[in-house]
Amino acid sequence: MSLPLRHRPIDLALGFFFAISVIYGLLFSLPEGLGVPVSADSPWPPLRSLHGWAIAQEAAHLDPPAVLRASTIFDGFAQSPFLVVLLYSMVRGRDWIRRPALVYSGAAVVNMFFYFFTTFMGEHPPPNLGTYLAFNLPWLFAPIVLGARMWRREPFSRAAF
Repeated sequence: MSLPLRHRPIDLALGFFFAISVIYGLLFSLPEGLGVPVSADSPWPPLRSLHGWAIAQEAAHLDPPAVLRASTIFDGFAQSPFLVVLLYSMVRGRDWIRRPALVYSGAAVVNMFFYFFTTFMGEHPPPNLGTYLAFNLPWLFAPIVLGARMWRREPFSRAAF
């Protein structure tokens, strides 16, 4: 019998963050990866709203290189669907998710490596590093915390960490 999610604070925090990630992946990353432009007159309203951020912090989104498009496609087509399964298994306390979650954690960290590499080594690195990192590091740290949680082999019947 698993503990309710409210008694597992790390799982609860991860669940909240990954729920936001699913929404972001489907509303922002997937359309951008499929070629919908990030612009003031984008046909997709969420990408119109991302335009200001792109101008201020991540100009690569205005004309994304292939590696950035690959990253956003991976986010929309692979990460978001997996995170739905992960959220279900965490809420229901299903331990079968451990190995797939470890694979996901590794893939997500590698994806963020390429995302950061594209940003920092591209033509337009972010002008305000603190702001950029505050909004982007959670997508690196959450998979690392998830990987540590799953690696410990602690069942969902006990509180995480």
